[in-house]
Amino acid sequence: MMKFFRKIRQKLLTESKFNKYFMYAIGEIVLVVIGILIALQINNWNQVRKDDQILKDYLGKIKVHTLEDLRILDTLTKYRTQIATQCKKARVRILDKTEDEDLFLFMSCGVAFADFYFKPNTGGYEALKNSVYFGKINNTSLDSLLTNYHSIIEDIAENEKSYNEYVVNQETYLSTQFDTSLILASAFLPQDSLKIRATPQSEYYQVFEEYTASAPYRNVISLAAFQLDAMVLQYGQLKNVGHGIIKEIDVLDDK
Repeated sequence: MMKFFRKIRQKLLTESKFNKYFMYAIGEIVLVVIGILIALQINNWNQVRKDDQILKDYLGKIKVHTLEDLRILDTLTKYRTQIATQCKKARVRILDKTEDEDLFLFMSCGVAFADFYFKPNTGGYEALKNSVYFGKINNTSLDSLLTNYHSIIEDIAENEKSYNEYVVNQETYLSTQFDTSLILASAFLPQDSLKIRATPQSEYYQVFEEYTASAPYRNVISLAAFQLDAMVLQYGQLKNVGHGIIKEIDVLDDK
């Protein structure tokens, strides 16, 4: 192509057609500029497509991590709800002074002492935040949802920390006031195994009655009766936002 243009220039110069040569030269420059602009535009398109794909990869990780969070939240919601229900029943027994009518109920409330934490997977979100591609979703619906999602995570962490630290402190104090060996044996060993031991069954029940009647134990029951509901409410809020995040990512992925 360049050889073809060169022949035309040489012919115009040879024939002393300077005006035509000048116009031709301008036209050739324009063609070169247009070619450069087209090449730059194609390069920009390719870069945009590349950036969009990288962003989708980041969002894909966030989606996977959010789905993992939702599964964990479902399990925690079920677990916390069951414990709260048992503790509410026990609290009614305490207020009605009918604890001795359902010792097993108070035994089952011991699970309220378990210090569980919701541990979300924030790796995908943190990776996107620390990348140059985070600006591509800035001030979008997805940006707002992600900000809200991680704000609720912080609230959940504070609530769980408050509850768990209180429970651990109460349990630590109880361990200094009671010999928990009989309580643990009764809770985890098969009843048939306990019957053949030297310790009579009545002694297990006596220890349980004293243990569950103590103020620290009942404090945990009372706390669990209402604070676990607050946790479940926060789990529900986080799940709703999580579903919104997944929906927004799917919309962006289809573009």
